Amino acid sequence: MPFCRPQSVQEACQLLAEDVRRVPIAGGTDLLVRWPQRLDAHALTYVDLSPLSELRSIAWSEDALHLGGLTTYWDVIQDRRVGEEFPLLVRAARQVGAIQIQTRGTWAGNIANASPAADGVAALLAYDGVVELSSCAGDAEVALADFYLGYKQMRRGPDQLIRAIRLPRQRRSFELFEKVGSRAAQAIAKVGVAVVRSTSGWRVVASSMGPCVCRCPQLEALLEAGTAIGRPEDLLPALRSDVSPIDDLRSTAEYREAVMARVLFFALFSGAPSPGRTLREPVGR
Repeated sequence: MPFCRPQSVQEACQLLAEDVRRVPIAGGTDLLVRWPQRLDAHALTYVDLSPLSELRSIAWSEDALHLGGLTTYWDVIQDRRVGEEFPLLVRAARQVGAIQIQTRGTWAGNIANASPAADGVAALLAYDGVVELSSCAGDAEVALADFYLGYKQMRRGPDQLIRAIRLPRQRRSFELFEKVGSRAAQAIAKVGVAVVRSTSGWRVVASSMGPCVCRCPQLEALLEAGTAIGRPEDLLPALRSDVSPIDDLRSTAEYREAVMARVLFFALFSGAPSPGRTLREPVGR
């Protein structure tokens, strides 16, 4: 594997700007698992970001949490303050592979890998995450809600690396993260759901339900309106406007729709307890 090992963010950006076939790499957990089958990846040169200690940080400002580009899932799991203020990050991190993956995999890498089933992206998106990018041309910001353009397509140029992820600190009254898979751990999600109600309103995020992790504006509008829902099937019209699941080796589109509707119904409308739910005040109006 040909690779470069920059000693600063500036040098990393320069290396990326010089050759579009150079790819930034952090934990490498997804790339190396599939390395024998990904012959096209063998011809690329990888820019190893691991020496860049300036990207390995969890920082707080008055109005936001900042996760550096090399912050791992394990860093978040171990940080008590993150767990108190952003509990869905810890819940998602604990379901990303085994401990070996959690200690190497990064939140920024989860974004850049652009998997439709990304657990970390769902939690970050529910918290209104903002992607902070660096390049030789300067710094830029993209709301995570606008970051993906389609399957493995994103608003990140080949000369840009993810410097940090910013999450606004807001009052929240409801938080939910549910991952449905073939087993409780070390499995890719068949259906993933993250829901947050904050001072900015409702955020409903779906993973494994389309070409990329996405917000569900019709479901959010339904919750904002306080619409009465009597059964899971009542959610399907809004759900079908928001997502486009497919049949694949893990599940069918019909199953995914039914499961997501049931997860949302029993967490939000039935009053039944949910193991992924943090509820600080009554839901609904």
